[in-house]
Amino acid sequence: MNAFNTLCYVGFFARFSYALARTPVLPLFALYLGAGPEAIGFIVGISTVTGIFFKLPAGALSDLIGRKKTLLAGLVVFAVIPFTYLLVTNYQLLILIRFLHGFATAIYGPVAMAVVMDAAGGRKGEMLSWFSSVTIIGNLVGAPVGGFILYRLATSSPVLWDFQVIYLASGAAGFLSLVLALLVLRGKETRERSKGLKESLGRFASGIKEVLSDRRVVVTSSMEGLQNLTVGALEAFLPIYAVTVAGLNEFQAGLLWGVQVLVTILSKPVMGRISDRYGRRPLINGGMVLCALSFGAIPLLQNFYLLLITATFFGLGEALVTSSSAALVADICQERHFGTAMGTFGTIFDVGHASGPILAGLLLARMDYLPAFWIMGSLLLASIPVFLLTVTHEGRVEPAEASKIV
Repeated sequence: MNAFNTLCYVGFFARFSYALARTPVLPLFALYLGAGPEAIGFIVGISTVTGIFFKLPAGALSDLIGRKKTLLAGLVVFAVIPFTYLLVTNYQLLILIRFLHGFATAIYGPVAMAVVMDAAGGRKGEMLSWFSSVTIIGNLVGAPVGGFILYRLATSSPVLWDFQVIYLASGAAGFLSLVLALLVLRGKETRERSKGLKESLGRFASGIKEVLSDRRVVVTSSMEGLQNLTVGALEAFLPIYAVTVAGLNEFQAGLLWGVQVLVTILSKPVMGRISDRYGRRPLINGGMVLCALSFGAIPLLQNFYLLLITATFFGLGEALVTSSSAALVADICQERHFGTAMGTFGTIFDVGHASGPILAGLLLARMDYLPAFWIMGSLLLASIPVFLLTVTHEGRVEPAEASKIV
């Protein structure tokens, strides 16, 4: 089993664990605990806030101390934190645990992407898309499984034990991910040795400064950040909209999220290869348009099958953006700063992801779903001219280079 396959297996169980704890279970759990729309948005978004502060340092640190140690640190969080949900009896404590759970993806996410880019050569878009598609199968499975467990356990309305069963399953999956990593991520890894603490801190700071000073990196990362504004909003409020407005059950609510993830998984490798050969900007722009339109259409619909079709288009738009944006950032950056670049990318990604449910919660506390979703969708459309004017780098590679995997 090669390192790439190993990373995919580990990522699958980690993401499955995280998805069980998140959508659609988390917003319904918060609703059960008495949280209102603003609190629900904050609860769903707070774990992503962790990534805003820690993804960049984690990625930069992996450039210095090595990827394996940093990966294992993130996987420990995946394995331990789900069991702390068993202590939750009010939504205030749930906020704290969600913040701590965010360390899992904050540490693991950018480092895993840097590992893939270390090996991908001229196939960054394709290999990042394959890795992302395989690992987010865990999200695809986790969302409907969580909804199905809740649906089957609850007789009329869910009780505390119903949610606790799901978080026990989440902890078991996270622990399995850690065990697999400990079994296969053994041996020494090669990295540049530093002469001392002062030099290490200097390299750490210079790498961050070099990446952040490139506005092409910041703007490209912001495109996925804005796209994730709508992803975060759907994670928090699509289950609630489906159950309380459209009249669907919890399992159907999980399926709506699951089909979106499925379409993203199936589309990303193809879109990644296209972006490697023909350029990344057209895919990013097309994806932003598709996400904005499908997101805005959701409050117009209550039929399960129409919502399913809309979720399908949203998943395709997400695949167009995510297959190309991280790869374009990597194309712009120097290889020695891949970890820092992915930390920067992940930080901006998480700003959007965290802001989505929080902004949606604030808007929904004051207006209906339709104007709230249309306001958020318009932000995606407004970002396209800024991106076109700022980033002219297409990210294309020559066919000979695209065939290599270093």
